Amino acid sequence: MCYTIRPVLKSPLLGLIFLIVSCSQPPASQKSKPGELEYGYATASSSADTLQKKPANAAQIMARKEVPVLCYHQIRNWTASDSKSAKDYIVPVSTFKAQIKMLADSGYQPILPDELYEYLVYGKTLPEKPVMITFDDGVDDQYTIANKELKKYGFKAAYFIMTVATGRPNFMTSEQIRHLQEEGNSIGHHTWDHQNVKKYSGKDWEIQIERPAAKLAEITGKPVDYFAYPFGLWNGQAIPELKKRGIKAAYILSTSRDSEYPLYTIRRIIASGYWSPKTLHSSMVNSFK
Repeated sequence: MCYTIRPVLKSPLLGLIFLIVSCSQPPASQKSKPGELEYGYATASSSADTLQKKPANAAQIMARKEVPVLCYHQIRNWTASDSKSAKDYIVPVSTFKAQIKMLADSGYQPILPDELYEYLVYGKTLPEKPVMITFDDGVDDQYTIANKELKKYGFKAAYFIMTVATGRPNFMTSEQIRHLQEEGNSIGHHTWDHQNVKKYSGKDWEIQIERPAAKLAEITGKPVDYFAYPFGLWNGQAIPELKKRGIKAAYILSTSRDSEYPLYTIRRIIASGYWSPKTLHSSMVNSFK
């Protein structure tokens, strides 16, 4: 799926305009028996010192209950030039605020990629109603509007940055990215210039994966362990390339996980600009079983 938004980046050097693409609990009385899943997210006996020591295999990871992962792009009001399809990926400010309030009022507790990784690989206990909030591309309204709103509820999020745009008009600066990290958010990467991973060969892996990760590590002072595929597209050839470059897990969009590579095909859904809080909640419940 591809859509066009109003131009937010024009580069004489690259000669392009970006097309940004994406992307029931048991009653309290029915407690799990030892060894069963409690609320689907933690074993009944889980604790910091009882996590499984051996990493889970692909089948075990696939068997764990999925955590809802939301994907946002732009948080701004619609304009006359926005197409009907673009509005799925542009969430008006009031709509975003209502969606986040719904999560808080419904008892959802945002987690970050490190926590999801530990849950999937080692069975770490998660909150009763976990959710992950993610943002792609590094547009500046994610910092000036979205982060400000999330902080009202003590929420953290994961930001997947397209590094070619860092510091350019309508995109976050290095200082803003660093500040998000310092506040406890997660910084991952989203390639250099949003090229389809399925088309990479040769030095593309250095240009699109190695250099962006190094740049973000320099900005934040921390290694970059997580990656979001542009367009949500991937192939089997990408997995070893990501692994040898230190990527621990990678995020697709709403297509199916791969049973052989579940850590590198973690699902997300686009939080649409058309969705009311009720619709978002229904989509979360229905999309993640």
